[in-house]
Amino acid sequence: MKKIGFILLCVLTVFACKEEKEKVEEIKKEPIAYASFGEKISDENVVSKELAAKEFDNLKEGDTINLKFTSTINEVCTKKGCWMKLDLGNNNESMVRFKDYGFFMPLDADNKEVIVNGRAFVSKTPVEELKHYAKDSGKSEEEIAAITEPEFTFAFEADGVLLKE
Repeated sequence: MKKIGFILLCVLTVFACKEEKEKVEEIKKEPIAYASFGEKISDENVVSKELAAKEFDNLKEGDTINLKFTSTINEVCTKKGCWMKLDLGNNNESMVRFKDYGFFMPLDADNKEVIVNGRAFVSKTPVEELKHYAKDSGKSEEEIAAITEPEFTFAFEADGVLLKE
């Protein structure tokens, strides 16, 4: 009698595990919902933010590459949504603007996942411009005087964005 009970328990366990596996596979097949901005893009052939960061590291001023990567939004322009900063890991981020100023992101998109498609490049901000920005943001004369080196920025011009809903 104990053997029959044990066999029955094993059979039920196998069926329960199979049913759970089918549920997990079904969930994996469900498409991820995205809000689309700009040109239509897909979520295929996307690289991680870590691989995107390596691509940026290999760029010199004047270089441009086509890139599609996924990341998390650190910050969105709070006035119009006309730019965003994406996390690249290791305290690096990419400044993203939108092709031809053709579309904007929702103002509350901070900390959401996105896929961006477009052109990656490195831009150099001259010392004079950095000092101007510092003055505009209310920095002290000492802080402004401390700016002596140009700043290199990981820049990106997106032609399409998918925002994970």
